[in-house]
Amino acid sequence: MSEDSIVVNSRVPAIRGPRNRKQASGNWNPDWEPFAKLDPSWTEKVIAMAISPAVSGALDPKTIELIGIALDVSCTHMYAPGVRRHIQRALKAGATREEITAVLQLACMQGLHSMCLGAPILLAELEASGERQGKDSSSSPQPKATLQRKRS
Repeated sequence: MSEDSIVVNSRVPAIRGPRNRKQASGNWNPDWEPFAKLDPSWTEKVIAMAISPAVSGALDPKTIELIGIALDVSCTHMYAPGVRRHIQRALKAGATREEITAVLQLACMQGLHSMCLGAPILLAELEASGERQGKDSSSSPQPKATLQRKRS
């Protein structure tokens, strides 16, 4: 074994060259190719680290694919080829339409945090600038009664 060989655990195969990377992980993204050209050793280590949980046996294949869907569909990633690949694999692993839909619904909540972060800041800045809050409550997408009902 050469000194730059990567061994994460006995289930993680050595990864050499683009074809072997894809075979080893099944998730080779062509956008990673520049990293592999600039620093092959670093790229090998990152890929080995990234695939280790998927091949360790700690999680079943369906769970791994559901997590893959959530990661690739997240608002910070939005990688359509990965979403498609993980959905296909999840279905083959026995995931139901409802399970995949639930993952998509959970992942979309990540975007909601943008509003949770931004709205209080906006309200504070409006108050600091002396602008009246609630000036145009008719444009609110959901009546307050509905919000109160959900809290009860």
